[in-house]
Amino acid sequence: MSIETFNPFSMSKLNKYEEDNEETVKKIFESVNLAQETWKKSIDERIQFLKNEVVPRFRKEKESLARLMSSEMGKPIAQSRAEIEKCIVMTEFFCSSGKNFLSDNVIETEAKRSYVRFEPLGTVFLVMPWNFPLWQAMRAAIPAMVAGNGIVLKHASIVTGSAKKMEEIFGTPLFRVIKVSGGRALSAIKYSDGVSFTGSEMAGMAIASEAGKNIKKSVLELGGSDPFLVLDDADLEKTAKESTYARLQNNGQSCIASKRFIVSEKISENFYDLMKENFQKVKIGDQLSDDTYIGPLSSSSQAETVRKQVEQLNSLGKLQMFGEQHGNIIPPTIVQTEANYTDEVFGPVAIFKTFETLEDAAKICNETGFGLGASIWGSVDQAEKVIPMIRSGMVFVNKVVASDPRLPFGGVGKSGYGRELSKFGILEFTNFRTVWIQDKP
Repeated sequence: MSIETFNPFSMSKLNKYEEDNEETVKKIFESVNLAQETWKKSIDERIQFLKNEVVPRFRKEKESLARLMSSEMGKPIAQSRAEIEKCIVMTEFFCSSGKNFLSDNVIETEAKRSYVRFEPLGTVFLVMPWNFPLWQAMRAAIPAMVAGNGIVLKHASIVTGSAKKMEEIFGTPLFRVIKVSGGRALSAIKYSDGVSFTGSEMAGMAIASEAGKNIKKSVLELGGSDPFLVLDDADLEKTAKESTYARLQNNGQSCIASKRFIVSEKISENFYDLMKENFQKVKIGDQLSDDTYIGPLSSSSQAETVRKQVEQLNSLGKLQMFGEQHGNIIPPTIVQTEANYTDEVFGPVAIFKTFETLEDAAKICNETGFGLGASIWGSVDQAEKVIPMIRSGMVFVNKVVASDPRLPFGGVGKSGYGRELSKFGILEFTNFRTVWIQDKP
């Protein structure tokens, strides 16, 4: 079996890769396990390697990696460059803070000394999606590596070239890539000591089930249908401008992109007009052009999925599309509807709803099974009344939901479990070892 990659804008073939057989996969895990035995011994050496060798390599390869990422999955190249820079900042953060995060947690008891040590599990298996080819993998890999784990990455097939480029840049037996189909990734879980997955709800269920069968720790980030809640005292012009990035970032293919715009009835007409004005301004086209804001969706199958969702939504309300569909391009779209559409739309399509009371607003926010992030726009006093009523792993007030290495990232419900980033994320793939010391029996 082989894997082929294509540019989703031109549909030109980029490369062809042979899949790894089961024996190769097993040997890769064994080699990482062996290297991890040395890697886990010194956090100072781990940090020095990541800081002084890996970070400079990513800086050096920034342009070539950005072009490869955009070519494979359609992200506007300016956003690919920003993604790489964000990964560098995140790596530097864990290099500076990781030792403190992993320090012993002393607990006072009647023992002479009692504390909790945080020790690596071994080899962590990453199963990652195509939408942020570098960030999704790095935000899981770097904290785990700082903690002393080795990494095996199975990336989405359409970004196989980006995955192999990452392996080359890391240049260490502690970070390896396997080339297998999504279904075959399940059989590799048994070779790992834990698995971190980002992707669809159905695939997450399969990953969690297989991890459970093999008694392996798992962290799941399964996407979302984040609400963008606009209160009647919001700054409408600034909020409408933020709504453009909130919905259209990464061609609308982001788990934390705002997908449902829930707006106070009192200001809904004005806000809709401003939002429409901003959506109409974005540049649509070739993702490798520096000024492109909306490029193609990642593949023909992804574009077809979103087209079918647009048809469904068109039957449920009033739809406006700001541009022409062609190839894998889906232009910015707003659908005004009061219907409860529970599917996640992974493309530049905004669902627009209205509310009368804060209680109604919270109810609409919670009407899907997802619970990743939520943003609230308006006065802090009003926003803080709503925060406790919204079911989500993250809430941002007057700011687009974002991942920040200093803060835990993750959701509840159908958005998964576990956390990435911050102190909480670095501890996910560690053994909390209790130590009790006393002088005499």
